[in-house]
Amino acid sequence: MATYVPANEPLIPLRIESVAKRFGEVTALGGVSFEVQQRACFGLLGPNGAGKSTLIRSIAGRVRPDTGSISVFDEPANSAAARAAMGWVPQELALYWLLTCRENLEAFGRYHGLRGKALREAIEWCLEWAGLGERADATVKTLSGGMRRRLNLAAGLIHRPRMVLLDEPTAGVDPQSRNRIFEMVEGLRKQGTTVIYTTHYMEEAERLCDRIVILDHGRVIAEGTKEELVTRSFGGRSDVLMRFSSPNPGATEWTLCHGGTLDDGVAHFSLAQPADIASLLEAANGANLEVTDVTLRRPTLESVFLQLTGRDLRR
Repeated sequence: MATYVPANEPLIPLRIESVAKRFGEVTALGGVSFEVQQRACFGLLGPNGAGKSTLIRSIAGRVRPDTGSISVFDEPANSAAARAAMGWVPQELALYWLLTCRENLEAFGRYHGLRGKALREAIEWCLEWAGLGERADATVKTLSGGMRRRLNLAAGLIHRPRMVLLDEPTAGVDPQSRNRIFEMVEGLRKQGTTVIYTTHYMEEAERLCDRIVILDHGRVIAEGTKEELVTRSFGGRSDVLMRFSSPNPGATEWTLCHGGTLDDGVAHFSLAQPADIASLLEAANGANLEVTDVTLRRPTLESVFLQLTGRDLRR
């Protein structure tokens, strides 16, 4: 039975309460809880094996949690009402390659019960939203990778759901297509759609997401806005990036000795005061390390991610 909500109170698009799931000896989710508010773009982040895929599939009703509950607009996640209110766009392309864009959208629209005028209007909206109007009658196999990704998004949204799960929607696309997808997501927000967004690219989460949850080992290890997460992890500290003129065998040891990390020849430090850069430069000169560039910046979401998980974000 759905929970009673007074008429003047908006329904919560997604409520997850103490969700746990095990596969044999492996704990995929260990008591996850959070809520997503209406019209939000909510980022769900975490390293490989953190439990993101299991959680997304649980929200979509494809995995049944061992304990806890998931509700979509106050309906159980695996109910017909929840499925009607939700769209799910998986990372893998789910398209018919020998059909045209229009035919694909028609097929997916019929799966969702659309017919007649409603179906025709939904197809035209999807083609315009995805920027595929001029390729409406082209078969999927003739489309570029970015166009296929955009059509995949449109197919998952043909029924105009109130909430959509986007699982790494920019995976494998070029920068131009990625920017177009950003515009598509931002367009959904303006129309009032709630978006759950998973990604391995921190700049995407920083640009699109109002609020972020970071999962690791099946548990929520951080939740908040980007600014809140940065402040909790680093306070008023600043990131310093230092490049050296050429590969130097001693650079790694020197960087570690001074509390930093070395990644692709760039030393990363977290400093309490910008003035501390001077002592770092002096120490580098004393170690015969020629510094060619120094950048001072506020810590980013990626800085937070690495601080909390200790792992590289990208696969």
